[in-house]
Amino acid sequence: MRAHLLNGTTAKRYRTSVTAGVAAVDLDEPLYDTLAALDELDELQVRDAVRAHGPRHLGTWDQPAGAPLIERRVLDWTAERIGLGPAADGAFTEGGGDAELQALLLAREEAGDRDPATLRIFVSEAAQTGVRRTARLLGLGEEAVVTVPTDRDKRLQTVALARALERCARDDLSPMAVVATAGTADFGSIDPLPEIARLCTQYGTWLHVDAAYGCGLLASRRNRHLLDGIERADSVAVDFDKSFHQPVGSSAVLVRDRALPEPRAGRRFDALKLWMTLRVMGANDIGDRFDEACGLATRGWELLVADPRFDVVSEPQLSTLVFRYIPATICAPAAIDRANLYARKALHTSGDAVVATTRAGGRQYLRFTLLDPGTTIADIEAVLDLIAGHAEQYLGEHLVRAC
Repeated sequence: MRAHLLNGTTAKRYRTSVTAGVAAVDLDEPLYDTLAALDELDELQVRDAVRAHGPRHLGTWDQPAGAPLIERRVLDWTAERIGLGPAADGAFTEGGGDAELQALLLAREEAGDRDPATLRIFVSEAAQTGVRRTARLLGLGEEAVVTVPTDRDKRLQTVALARALERCARDDLSPMAVVATAGTADFGSIDPLPEIARLCTQYGTWLHVDAAYGCGLLASRRNRHLLDGIERADSVAVDFDKSFHQPVGSSAVLVRDRALPEPRAGRRFDALKLWMTLRVMGANDIGDRFDEACGLATRGWELLVADPRFDVVSEPQLSTLVFRYIPATICAPAAIDRANLYARKALHTSGDAVVATTRAGGRQYLRFTLLDPGTTIADIEAVLDLIAGHAEQYLGEHLVRAC
């Protein structure tokens, strides 16, 4: 109960000291020492924490100074890494979907009094699912979502986007927002952000970048250029619990030049996890680990391309591999789909590995998302052999009906 036992003058001095202390921390210069980071946290937040479980905690809204100051510092650091400028604002959210909802709500407000029935949101066909849900929540309906074709690498085609925006203007519709993706969930694809930003400027359209997966590049010393153009976004969503190696529940939305509504009271102190990671490991370590994962994915892609047992969709931009087992014996496509699904289930049941699934070209594929720093190329080779073995077993048992 320290914060409640201090007299008014002393408490004010203490909070002033905490404010100055948080502001003085350079999140790009880690301590590389867990105990030192904990001592620093004790000075900046823990000593001022309100112990709501104490028998003399008789208030309701009393809040310590350290937590919101640390949260603000982490958000400012993220906005700086993105390049949004000095007027940027941000807030932690319940997840990537909530971040996107808040961003597109701001885009809708930016549209002013234009007829909601005329508002349109543009997104690539590889990332449309979440945007459709958001459009429904905003009361716009799924018809407000315009899907744009992708190229062979699952990146939004800017020529198609330009045509769609031109058609929108010609039909007296209002291009409310373009949602670009920096790392699609299924393929890890990064849309051509500079070209998309140019089109958004031309048509006066809000640009939101979903960097939930690709935000790890913000800390990269090798591949940061893959996010070039993100600094021109009006809003950006990030999921630190993906490529920043944080526990689940660490997402945020950042905006360029307008204030977000005051965050809700009683929310979790999600910024603490990232704060401690930055103070102990440092951004360079985080970025290097993500770069290693991306490099491993490239090596995995090379393996798949050289292996006649597998068909791979595209060369990875981040750390995702999408592929499927193809038997030597000619089989019906549906049977190959079932064999790949069987292999995934068999792996999960045995406990040997966990892989995901997705669809590409109307067919069933498997997906590796490489984020664990401990994964090696030997692990990938072993899991590929297991997948092939389970798929061959399935087709062998169902050979008469399948092929």
